[in-house]
Amino acid sequence: MLFLLIETGTAVCSIALARDTQIVALRENKEGRAHAQVVAPFINEVLEEQCCTVAGLDAVAVSEGPGSYTGLRVGVSTAKGICFGAQKPLIAVNSLLSLAHSVIDNRLLPSPDCLIAPMIDARRMEVYTALFDAQGNQRSGITAEIIDEKSFAATLAQQPVLFIGDGAGKCQTLLQHPNALFADVTATAAGMLRPAINAFAQRKFVDIAYFEPLYLKDFVATVAKKKIV
Repeated sequence: MLFLLIETGTAVCSIALARDTQIVALRENKEGRAHAQVVAPFINEVLEEQCCTVAGLDAVAVSEGPGSYTGLRVGVSTAKGICFGAQKPLIAVNSLLSLAHSVIDNRLLPSPDCLIAPMIDARRMEVYTALFDAQGNQRSGITAEIIDEKSFAATLAQQPVLFIGDGAGKCQTLLQHPNALFADVTATAAGMLRPAINAFAQRKFVDIAYFEPLYLKDFVATVAKKKIV
């Protein structure tokens, strides 16, 4: 099996090519939200590195969100274009689930009973988050949470929680419970591989024409203030 994995839901633009259960090529840009400029060159690079073409792909997997409105649109529109042109199935992978698998698949959990709380930055003190167990099972709904000192109090009173993602750092000073653990794990296309394999095995593909990302919140455009001359 040959999968193209596209992760654009955060400030990181990450593209990977996977053969069976191994990542064989990876490109990432962590320097800013330049997804529209780098996503196509990165895809060409990973394919050329492995002497592959889109015709040889078995499927394309893309981050479905939640996450950056603009980033998700770039990734999804790119994935749709490839799948439509090459007649390949499209797999949507939840961005929080792929973050959780970046911990699970790399054996970064400190204990089997530790839950994982991926956090994607939603500006200010708000994050997109959900809870997952050590097997990747979702244990809570996906929400946009404004973090304060009482956040996750009931869960932390019962068991440890590992907070990860680009939204976790800004919450670290507020979540001071002994069971609140933190790890420097950010979004990467490599974390999409296991969920993509599972979805492919179950033939869980999305409709190329009608699939839309999980934005979770409505996009709010900002208008630049006029300069007073």
